[in-house]
Amino acid sequence: MLNKISDLYKKVELNTSTKKLALAVAHDEHAMSAVYQAVQKNIISAILVGDKIKIEEIAKENNFDLSKVEIIDEQNKNEAVKICVKLVNENKADILMKGNVPTASLLRAVLNEKWGLKTGSLLSHFTVFELEAYHKLIGLTDVAMNIAPDLKEKVGILNNSANYLIKMGIEKPKVAALAAVEVVNPKMPATIDAAILSKMAQRKQTANCIVDGPLAFDNAVSKKSAEHKGIISDVAGDADLLLVPDIEAGNMLYKSFAFMGAKIAAVILGAKTPIVLTSRSDSEETKLNSIVLACIS
Repeated sequence: MLNKISDLYKKVELNTSTKKLALAVAHDEHAMSAVYQAVQKNIISAILVGDKIKIEEIAKENNFDLSKVEIIDEQNKNEAVKICVKLVNENKADILMKGNVPTASLLRAVLNEKWGLKTGSLLSHFTVFELEAYHKLIGLTDVAMNIAPDLKEKVGILNNSANYLIKMGIEKPKVAALAAVEVVNPKMPATIDAAILSKMAQRKQTANCIVDGPLAFDNAVSKKSAEHKGIISDVAGDADLLLVPDIEAGNMLYKSFAFMGAKIAAVILGAKTPIVLTSRSDSEETKLNSIVLACIS
């Protein structure tokens, strides 16, 4: 069982080789700081692609030693992104990370038909939280990529995150398909999708996981709440992953956890490699945690 974000660090320490990260448009102080810390801790090796003069200025201002990283000088942001994506596509880097560039620009390159990182899977956002009030790490998806996913897209989102949890060492993840209530209501499409996902998992039409739904948030994370409502479930109160019905519900839940002091790690899944695509408002700790999450073998 993974109880804390620090357990991810311990797991990455067991990797047989060091992952190489390509930071796209690297002249970003916060992204460079997280990468620098990861390099110093021997978690990754790194290639910084961007304006070399600006990279060196940031390094000097923050006392970053650049002797352990490779720098590719490219002042044009779109070209810097293209270089990084191609490095990953050609297996010269293992992880892609967003620097000082709009998310849309990075994703356009990732989805490029000729040299991008498409796999046929839907791209989705996966977050792991360490919450003081919960007994283990808990995942959340999708809070940033897919706005109002239909059933087919929810299957893709579910599979991305469940398979990554399996890589993290959780043999058969327990997934709570969330809705506002824990009963099927024909007037609430999220409850119908959740029930279908649950049945699909039972019939092995999804990744190797246990899905229960619809579950309201309280009975997804509290066994006592589930028992009070007469819910008999292997998932209730012990969920490894919360699958939200849409981006609005997910974003609110993410920010609620964040502002309650949760420790956070997040990646984009569904491409050839995990993508570290954090927000400018994310702390350096979250950026570093996200790099570690991306290094899971």
